[in-house]
Amino acid sequence: MMNNKKIAVDFDGTIVDDAYPAIGKPKIFAFETLKKLQAQGYRLILWTYRHGQTLDEAVEFCKKNGVEFYAINSSFEGEVFDHGTQSRKLDADWFIDDRNLGGFPGWGEIYNIIQERIEFRVEGKEVLAYSKLKKEKKKGLFW
Repeated sequence: MMNNKKIAVDFDGTIVDDAYPAIGKPKIFAFETLKKLQAQGYRLILWTYRHGQTLDEAVEFCKKNGVEFYAINSSFEGEVFDHGTQSRKLDADWFIDDRNLGGFPGWGEIYNIIQERIEFRVEGKEVLAYSKLKKEKKKGLFW
């Protein structure tokens, strides 16, 4: 299945455990999930606070783990950012970050959220992540 959806992914605390400026240990299933999403045609953008040498190290670490990005800290490869005419907001369909509202649900749940197009919802004062959503039973003809 090919598509043109873009997913912006943070590095520290999301792909790897946060150890900035060092590189932390990879999060469980992070690279497996990212590679699977790429194989399905999703375009991955590395969207991180890192710059200079620390950014180069993160990009190389991902490359060694089988993930190369469509763009890095930009909406598309080769983008030239002009502070006078452009917003710094990234053009992406989804953002994956450990600082999401409701926290980081884990890579297994992220994959399911993307594949099943599940959205988070709020009940009372609680933001319900994928694993907490109550599945509604479908009613058939005979029950």
